[in-house]
Amino acid sequence: MLIVDAHEDIAFNALAMQRDYTESVATTRSREGAQAENIATLGLPELLAGGVGIVFGTLFVMPANGTVVPQSPVYRTAEEAHAQAQQQLDVYRRLAEHPQIMLVQTRADLAGVLACWERATPQLGIVVLMEGADPIRAPGEAAEWHADGVRLVGPAWAAGTRYCSGNDVPGPLSSDGRSLMREMSRARLALDLSHMAEASFWEALDLFDGTVIASHANCRALVPGPHENRHLSNAMIKALVERDGVIGVVLYNRFLDSSWTPKRGKDAVGLDLVVRHIDHICQIAGDAHHVAIGSDFDGGFGSEAIPRELDTVADLPRLADALRSHGFAEDDVAAVMGRNWLRKLEALLP
Repeated sequence: MLIVDAHEDIAFNALAMQRDYTESVATTRSREGAQAENIATLGLPELLAGGVGIVFGTLFVMPANGTVVPQSPVYRTAEEAHAQAQQQLDVYRRLAEHPQIMLVQTRADLAGVLACWERATPQLGIVVLMEGADPIRAPGEAAEWHADGVRLVGPAWAAGTRYCSGNDVPGPLSSDGRSLMREMSRARLALDLSHMAEASFWEALDLFDGTVIASHANCRALVPGPHENRHLSNAMIKALVERDGVIGVVLYNRFLDSSWTPKRGKDAVGLDLVVRHIDHICQIAGDAHHVAIGSDFDGGFGSEAIPRELDTVADLPRLADALRSHGFAEDDVAAVMGRNWLRKLEALLP
């Protein structure tokens, strides 16, 4: 069963934390030494061992008003955001020089990765997703990013962007944000609705007529509290389903249980809560065709803050086991673990 993970901040960490994702997690952890947080979960050997064939690798640049990772550069202008995102894009291009890594930009690329797994010569395919649209200096530049290999764009991040209010900053799209929706449609870029403020979410759905997803978002109804706007309401989930969207469930303890804190430790949260979020989406949708994985591994947290059954990305097959133990049929397990994202990619990629 091929696994697809729709959100991994690989390039950001390669630059901010000097992580070499062709190496094993054990090598990264040994080099970084004992630490209480941001404990590495990703490495090429573990990805392939876990059956992860496709990931959406992000271009994420940190705004100056964001939560700053000590080693991370920040941007204050569109030019700075653009330059930093281009550096991250170069990270993916260099990774693709490895014989077991391919940038997936076309349906032919996707077919090539899938064929490698069928021949038992596993390969990791990376689809590039821009998280936060500030690197797009003007809406008309969307087509240039598509030409550079980006296939999905999330206009917002928590603190918002020039285009879109974020979950920490309520509000609608800006004038440029409305223009960006039109330009993204023309460029055949998918729209990632994660992190959007609710007003922006609904406005974007009205304006954008292409492929819509939420790469990494959980169910607001299950995580009430001060951070609930980071997640999708039942009405938002229903709207995504009606557009044949797919929602990637985040495997971060705080996004699975709003009462979780680091003091409680990772053992306080199990994969049963991941299944609970997945099942909630399935109940709204009426099927298992609109939910998948968007782990956000190494996305500002590490192994210390993910469910107790998981240590590295190699453990993702345990989620399939948890789904089976909760009564999910085998066909639905395969859909959640990867086939739903593959369906969207086959429709999106040129």
